[in-house]
Amino acid sequence: MSSVNTAIQLITREQAESAARSKTAATCSPALAKGPWEYDLAEALAGAPAYGPGASSADVAPAATPRQGQLPEEYKLAGDAELDVRIRAAKEKLGDRAVVLGHFYQRDEVIQYADFVGDSFQLANAALTRPDAEAIIFCGVHFMAETADILSTPEQAVILPNLAAGCSMADMADTDSVEECWEQLEEIFGSEKDDAGRVPVIPVTYMNSSAALKAFCGRNGGIVCTSSNAKVVLEWAFERGQRVLFFPDQHLGRNTAKAMGVPLEQMPMWNPRKELGGNDEQTLLDSRVILWHGFCSVHKRFNVGQIEKARAEFPGVNVIVHPECPMEVVDAADSAGSTDFIKKAIAAATEP
Repeated sequence: MSSVNTAIQLITREQAESAARSKTAATCSPALAKGPWEYDLAEALAGAPAYGPGASSADVAPAATPRQGQLPEEYKLAGDAELDVRIRAAKEKLGDRAVVLGHFYQRDEVIQYADFVGDSFQLANAALTRPDAEAIIFCGVHFMAETADILSTPEQAVILPNLAAGCSMADMADTDSVEECWEQLEEIFGSEKDDAGRVPVIPVTYMNSSAALKAFCGRNGGIVCTSSNAKVVLEWAFERGQRVLFFPDQHLGRNTAKAMGVPLEQMPMWNPRKELGGNDEQTLLDSRVILWHGFCSVHKRFNVGQIEKARAEFPGVNVIVHPECPMEVVDAADSAGSTDFIKKAIAAATEP
């Protein structure tokens, strides 16, 4: 935890001071600096599931969210040096029988043991290169492990070390809500193809979604996209459909479609808690992309003011953001791209 404790404490201190000035509640809790087992146990004892350390306090986990079991006392009491010896000994003993996948967002203490590092799609593909591995240990969140499990062989076991590791954005689009939305859209659009042979609507889900929603897209002629191929996927969908239902991340859908020339007025939001998603029939009929009311709680916290401050403090700075950020942030940045895109841009930078 040493590499993140200071950062967390600074963040929570800054937010506490800001909250005192603005009379608003802080977003993160100082409890995030605790070990995962302590944090998860506190949530479990409180009777409410949570996403674990690092999550926004505004992210309410669904009641069905899995909860992490307690680690044996010997692991909780062991120091970093002892844990390092144990982990390396286990990896040496297991050899090719186990492969460890580490997501870009993991802390350094975890990444140092990963056999492959990447985003969710890259890691799922990396697992395919190890058909000899009996165990695929995925240091990520639920939807990532599910994706790896879909692509793995029946003989392989995919293990998620922390069952409480979830993604609030993925949980914002549940199967029942999407199915209900689809039924309402079918009532409005019908099922007849237009003169160009395009169906009324095609479902597109972001990789950051449950396996159930990926299956939903498959059943209904849809497709799965990543942050790096979203434009190509939308082009594919527009060739086959008059419009797209994009979930769960509104920002990736909006930013990608806008860059392709789709007017904002043709991108209505679908709120599953409102009748017709909060729209009227004509708005939906005129739409090109119907955006699900979902977002990443972390990327949503970036704003234009932060970019302006960075430009003022570091003249000539190159600002790169992820397309999960709000449209205003993407517009204010110099470029936007996937985590791998950002990583490569930093590696290629000629100035510090």
